[in-house]
Amino acid sequence: MKTKFLLLFLLISLFSIAQDIKFSTKDNDLKLATLPYYNYGRGLGLTSPDSIFQLNIRFRMQNRMGFLNNEDQEDAFEGQVRRLRLRFDGYVGNPKFLYAIQLSFAPGDVGEIEAGENINIIRDAVMFYRPNKHWSFAFGQTKLPGNRQRVNSSGALQLTDRSINNARFNIDRDFGFQTYFLNEKNEQFSYNLKSAISTGNGRNVTKSPDDGFALTGRIELFPMGAFAKDGTTFEGDIAREQKPKLLLAGTFHRNVKARQSQGQLGSDLFEKRTMESLFVDAMLKYNGWSLMSSYMNRTSENPFAFNPEDATDFNYVYIGEGFDYQLSYLLRTNYELIGRFSTQKVNEDIRAFTPNTRQYSVGVTKYFWEHAFKIQSEFTLDDLTYFDGSSKTNWYIRFQVEIGI
Repeated sequence: MKTKFLLLFLLISLFSIAQDIKFSTKDNDLKLATLPYYNYGRGLGLTSPDSIFQLNIRFRMQNRMGFLNNEDQEDAFEGQVRRLRLRFDGYVGNPKFLYAIQLSFAPGDVGEIEAGENINIIRDAVMFYRPNKHWSFAFGQTKLPGNRQRVNSSGALQLTDRSINNARFNIDRDFGFQTYFLNEKNEQFSYNLKSAISTGNGRNVTKSPDDGFALTGRIELFPMGAFAKDGTTFEGDIAREQKPKLLLAGTFHRNVKARQSQGQLGSDLFEKRTMESLFVDAMLKYNGWSLMSSYMNRTSENPFAFNPEDATDFNYVYIGEGFDYQLSYLLRTNYELIGRFSTQKVNEDIRAFTPNTRQYSVGVTKYFWEHAFKIQSEFTLDDLTYFDGSSKTNWYIRFQVEIGI
């Protein structure tokens, strides 16, 4: 399988480089498909007088407050800057040669500083060669082409955060090569093909080199043509599709000799493990209505890893599956009503150590300038069922403001 993926990647690369189709940008809105940040405007753009250099600057901020009620714990309030990010992108020398940088500064993004670990300020640092409107080649650190909700910017979500299944089963940023072939057409059947070869270790990792790697492949189908305003890159039908639009997509990911319990994420394993992930997702939008559904799965032949110095100490790969269902309607007043239901079922091998979960969420969002400036409110309830038959119910109420350029 490894050889087939490598040969496919090389063939796609050679085919694209052989083409000589002229392509140029007309403005500073680069719309990099590999990085589907939500864009309402064009940010702050600077272009050199000789037009051989372009820099576009954006920022966004999420401020959040909430009330949490967890069984066996005291009720608590939270207040935090959930996300604070800067993004820079542009081209150097020629619009075919692009770059994108995204930095994060909020504590929840950076994480706790631990001895011997890197500070996670860098989220994206990637270079592109885009010879024409169909092909893109990327080298550096950025998101892998995984599940639709995960790939989309956290600033383009309808609720205040992604689902529990995205938190547990999805793949994340990684360092490596990516190739995209984009063939979206407005009123007819279209498709996109995306692939990646990466380290499998996640972002900002400088540990000793090893022989692990990750392979990712994704296909996206548009049976009714492309969405208006790149509508797959944001949740909710804020473009108010005049005709029904449908996305059907699937991703397969194999992480060979992964170091962490969730591949690019999670805690360090005592021993490396190979894991495979499957994602299937769908999106339907029409006249203010939006329906999203997804399935996520992670498997590993031997999920347990034991401490070589203590056989009673172990950890494990988080394996299992989950479903998400999300429905919304955007009123003419730009208030949106959202509901989401998620189920998460862990594999029987690790059932004794972590619960199955059902999550119910309802929310109301007010859009001022689409996703670039919005106010969000959400109520979420988690039902947790444990191996011994016991259960717990946790819930929270959350208020969040998103603003950016």
